[in-house]
Amino acid sequence: MQAVAGGEHFRDRARRDAEDGFLEAARHDDFIGVQCYARQRFGPHGMLPPEPGVEFTQMGYEFWPEALEAAIRYASAITQLPIIVTENGAATDDDTRRIAFVKRALAGSARCLSDKIDVRGYFYWSAFDNFEWLFGYQPKFGLIAVDRETQRRAVKPSAEWLGRIARANEV
Repeated sequence: MQAVAGGEHFRDRARRDAEDGFLEAARHDDFIGVQCYARQRFGPHGMLPPEPGVEFTQMGYEFWPEALEAAIRYASAITQLPIIVTENGAATDDDTRRIAFVKRALAGSARCLSDKIDVRGYFYWSAFDNFEWLFGYQPKFGLIAVDRETQRRAVKPSAEWLGRIARANEV
């Protein structure tokens, strides 16, 4: 959640209503899982629409992978717990955009690590193109494509790219 000038009150209220209770309850756990796909912006009169001209994912989310870094920083500040990114990704038919999204999200995670935030893991959502409750099989999140008629799987270039990063253990 992000505030532009004058939107801090609305952002803070939204955080309190949607996140803070869960973060407070988790303070004595072993870690906190962070799931993040996009940002919500708040201005002096409440929630703002996305900025003009922004790109959207197939889920209708603003393509803004930097939201992950902000979510990690906020969860860490509240809980003081190690962070595991349990879901992050982009629904798109264009695999080059998926790679760009993850590259920017991982860069934000790396900045958190540089600032001594204890980020212990990153799980991309999802391994396979999956069923989304509101949109069925239309959004393509997966690193692996699934032909719904034949059930054949095809590894996407984004899976190979992310696999190289995981094997090297560096962004």
